[in-house]
Formats: sequence, structure tokens, C-alpha cells
Amino acid sequence: MSEPATTYALIGHDQPEQAFLEAWTTGRLHHAWLLTGPRGVGKATFAWRVARFVLSGGVGEGGMGGGGGLFGGGPDSLAVSADHHVSRMLEAGSHPSLRLLARRENDRGKLAKEISVDQVRELTPFLGIKPAEGDWRVVLVDAADEMNRSAANALLKMLEEPPARTLFLLISHAPGRLLPTIRSRCRRLAFAPLDTADVTAVLRRVKPDLAPEEAEELARLAEGAPGRALRFAGLDIGKLERSLAELRRTGDPSGRLGLALAEALASPAAQPRYEAFLELVQEDLAAQARAAGPQALAPRVELWEKARDLAGAAVPLALDPKAVVHELARIVASGARM
Repeated sequence: MSEPATTYALIGHDQPEQAFLEAWTTGRLHHAWLLTGPRGVGKATFAWRVARFVLSGGVGEGGMGGGGGLFGGGPDSLAVSADHHVSRMLEAGSHPSLRLLARRENDRGKLAKEISVDQVRELTPFLGIKPAEGDWRVVLVDAADEMNRSAANALLKMLEEPPARTLFLLISHAPGRLLPTIRSRCRRLAFAPLDTADVTAVLRRVKPDLAPEEAEELARLAEGAPGRALRFAGLDIGKLERSLAELRRTGDPSGRLGLALAEALASPAAQPRYEAFLELVQEDLAAQARAAGPQALAPRVELWEKARDLAGAAVPLALDPKAVVHELARIVASGARM
């Protein structure tokens, strides 16, 4: 898999970058780093940025060299030019000194539910030979939470006895799901949600043609995670939000609103909007539960649980989108009577 195009836009995470640079330039680089924080906040962007920096020798743009601090001093940024041959190789997915562990597509083009132990074992020959180019090799795990138990145990053995000049970058949206022994082998860098201004800056850099009003709306919906905003770009999320608000306001007694929404999201071409709707419904009902008074709290939590279970199963089980949307609309509308 090649490097995502958005990885050249890292905004608002100066503290993790400086922490890594300090370890690099002082020669105290830990062999494994656990990058934690909300999904879409910039952890993968940072990991690819680190990979480019390390595989290019740690010089950076205009730096004085690094090599793990072997020459003293060093660059003050992880930035590496897009024209650098390492950047071009990573973007093409052809760098011989990097391996990416991520869920793979099955024969039907759907992502597997987890990272398998066989994928981790495929790293063994890679780790057993000298780096094909440069002094370093990098293993990037995106996301470590998605390894099954056997895969996690296999990776743990590699973390316990790492080859020289091998860097492991583990992305985790929910570090509590990881083996405690994996967490203990890693240095942790926490990534906090960005403020609205920083999210907007990312959107403008990655999608310069985005209309200002859409960028503003996406930044509001992002909850500090630019990746979430980028997933929603071009999907007319505002219209979906207005539909949910109308369901809540009226209760949709005739069922017409829910049926129209189901028909609009049922086609294969509407799949991205359908998946966005699955997220928005859960968030909408969670917000209603947080705002509920004592009498309505339990019923609203029950509605959220129903929506969460159905929305969470919809894509993995390939449920009929029209039926799923219609039922979720009914659940949202039922909150009008509380």
C-alpha cells in the first residue's frame, strides 16, 4: 500500500514531532512508538512523516544530518521534500525498507475484520536481512487495535527482540484494547483533537477547491479530527443532519421522511453517504442522551444502544441499506415522543 496523499499536511501536532526529533538527535531513539488518539486526528499522517524522515537518513529539509544523532545537532522538523526519492518511493508503495501492516481486502474487495497472524509472520524475512536501502527499516502498523490475539502475540515477540535500526510505529485508536505487554514495549505519543482553526487549515491544504461554507461545516463536524472531516467532504452532510433534526422534531408519523431517506441512501452510488449516515445517527442519539433529563435518560440510552448495534453491524454483515436506514430513521423519530 502506498503512502496516503494527505500525509504531507501535518498541522497542530508540534509536541509529538518535537518529542521524536529530540529522541532522534540525541541518539536515544526508542525502537517502538505507540501513537494514540481519536481516529482521524493525524496519527497516520505523523507515522508516514516519521517514516519518510527516518528512511531519508533523518536530514529533513535544510537539516544538518541526523542518523540518530550521530552527527550532533540535527533538523528542527520531520519535513522531507515531496521530490526526495524516498518520498516518491513511499508514494508509489515501492520502498524496500518499509512494511505496512493493515487489514487486507478479501476476494470480494471488502476489508478483513482484523490483521492476521500470517501477516505479522511475513515480517520475519524482512527483519532478518540488512535494509535494502539506507541504514533503517520501518514497520508501520495501522491500526494495532485491529490485530487479532495471535497477531498481537507474534508482534510482541518482535518488539521484545528488535533487530538493530528497526523502527516500529503502532497507530492505536483504542490503546486499552492492546496487550499490556505491547504497550509496555513502546514509547507513547498522545495526539489530541485539533481546534477548529487547525482542522480548517488541514482542509484548505488537502482540498483547496473546497467551498468555504462546506469547509466551515466540515470543520464543525470534525470533532477535532481532520480525517473525519475529509471522509465527509462532498457528501452533503448538512442535508443528512437536517433530515435527522426533522425526524426528531416531527416524529415522522406517516413514515414518509424515513422512507425518502432510505430510498436516497440505498443505491450503490450512495454508499459513502450511507456510511456517513450510520455514524451521524449514533452521534445524534448520543447527543440526545447526554442532554436528557433524569426521566428521559434511560429511554434515550436505550435508543442509542439500538442504533449503535444496528449501525455497527450494517456494513460488516452487508445488511440491506434501505432496510437499515428505514429502521434507524424510525429509532430517531421515536425520540420525538420522549
